[in-house]
Amino acid sequence: MGLGWVAKPNNQQCRRWTTIRIWGATFICCMCLIFFTPRIPRSPKHHQFVDMRNLLDSPGVPNTLNVMTNFPFLVVGVLGLVLALEEGVFNISSQGEVWTWALFYAGIAGVAFGSAYYHLKPDDHRVLWDTLPMMVAFSSLLSSLVVERLGQRIGLCCMFALNLAAFLCVIYERIYNDVRFCMMFQLTLPLAIPVIAVLYRSKYTHSRYWFFSTGIYLLAKFEGATDRKLYHVNNYIISGHSLEHLCLALIPILLSVMLINRELKFQRLVDHKDRP
Repeated sequence: MGLGWVAKPNNQQCRRWTTIRIWGATFICCMCLIFFTPRIPRSPKHHQFVDMRNLLDSPGVPNTLNVMTNFPFLVVGVLGLVLALEEGVFNISSQGEVWTWALFYAGIAGVAFGSAYYHLKPDDHRVLWDTLPMMVAFSSLLSSLVVERLGQRIGLCCMFALNLAAFLCVIYERIYNDVRFCMMFQLTLPLAIPVIAVLYRSKYTHSRYWFFSTGIYLLAKFEGATDRKLYHVNNYIISGHSLEHLCLALIPILLSVMLINRELKFQRLVDHKDRP
């Protein structure tokens, strides 16, 4: 085998069936949640964050830290978008990867604006501008992994389908005040990334960064869920939700490091053979 990352046919078939079973089970669970559970409206408590301080001079910025901690998303999103579209810094080997990674970083930059806008005055109308760019970023990130592991055509189809689903989920929530679709979307996509990373071998090095990113995501969700407790623990310096923003901003930074340092595995094999 000239390319060390190509799996044997039998292994490919086993992984294909494993993938079908996993997605089938996920689909059944999602359908059960939709058909056998009542509508879940967005609770008013969702907009009540523990740190509502205005730390700047009047009129200042309401909910200052929850707003300002979105700035790292803007920096890494814009820089990542520029580097993804330009050649020479990120190790990207196909046009499909360029599109998926560019849309991922565009979504990250969108999170900065949408989340800051929402936290200035949290309510049901503004929260969608916080949710949508995050779902676009999730969709594009998963699609980039699919392009890398399963092929460009299926990855681009995945990107189109998932981003369309993200828009439909947000519209459904806005019309019917039901968060179930958005909740499933934000739960299944981040967890699908390590599953695909385990089942399918990469043609690149530094694949461990996908798992590091998943771990940081889970840590960020923990910080958001313990917003009030973390705020008390650090003597009211910064809340768990603000820490969640900063932690989530580490994910595109970590993935950017991966894109800069990774190499094609078969290129390394060729280089090794060429050495005297």
